[in-house]
Amino acid sequence: MTIPKEVTDLAEQRIQARATKDFALSDQLRDKIAELGFVIKDKPDGYELLEKPPFEIFENLASIKFDSNQLSKRITICLLVDGWLADTKECLEALLKFMPKDASILALDLGNKDSVGNYLADTQKSNENLAVVHISQTLEQAGWANSINKLIELNPAEFSVVMDLSSIMSADAITPLMDQIKGDTVAAGWRGSLVNLDDQWRSVEDKGDGEVDILLGYLFVIKTKIAQEIPANSKAKFYRNADLEWSLELRSKGHKLVAFSKDLAVEQKRHHGYHDSDIEYREKESKKTYDRILQNYRGKTQILSPRR
Repeated sequence: MTIPKEVTDLAEQRIQARATKDFALSDQLRDKIAELGFVIKDKPDGYELLEKPPFEIFENLASIKFDSNQLSKRITICLLVDGWLADTKECLEALLKFMPKDASILALDLGNKDSVGNYLADTQKSNENLAVVHISQTLEQAGWANSINKLIELNPAEFSVVMDLSSIMSADAITPLMDQIKGDTVAAGWRGSLVNLDDQWRSVEDKGDGEVDILLGYLFVIKTKIAQEIPANSKAKFYRNADLEWSLELRSKGHKLVAFSKDLAVEQKRHHGYHDSDIEYREKESKKTYDRILQNYRGKTQILSPRR
């Protein structure tokens, strides 16, 4: 692909504008680049120019404009899509086949990696229950917590489903989780744990179904209003331990969480977000989050669920 000199000149001007913090000019130059049929993606070592795809791409989470009226008022499944085309197809096809009839899907395409944004846009055309928002940032740039919080912010439905692309349904696994949400219970998930007190809060233990301290982000349902009032910590850039931190904050506000896996029709495939992430980045960001957990919650046994 040959990129016209006019486009590269504008891109270089935009780099200078950002360096001098002239963000208004930066936005104008980005729009001019888009008018010429290209999208500029910021990278740590500069930028990348790509042909503009046939759908709108917002520069970042803050710039998203979305009509929430196209979503269900009962259940919205919030999906973060950061590449992995084959996984996205398998997860989405299962959801469209098995999700409850009163549910819709809101997918956030982060950076159109592996052309997954193109796939989502094509799939959206033939599925009225799928809405897609595209941003130029990758998940690493936007951050896991900020991204999931944005989807929940946009969600008008009573319930939000948070899940990973590695979780594949073979039947409706959402309704059984929703059935567990009653009384003081505000969220129910496929996998949950208790904090290991003997290990000074440095690990968690799977104790099976029942009330838990922690819900894992593989698949859980939460009341949207509660998730909006008590969002995931925006400092959590990587997903690992972010679900633990979010869970403990929910419990610190008096809310109950329940794990429920009995006969749940879901299995986990390869978790790329963990296994195929940059090891140094993964460990650094995971440690930052767990250090916050220890600082903010360790010793506060009154917020934990009954031991079992």
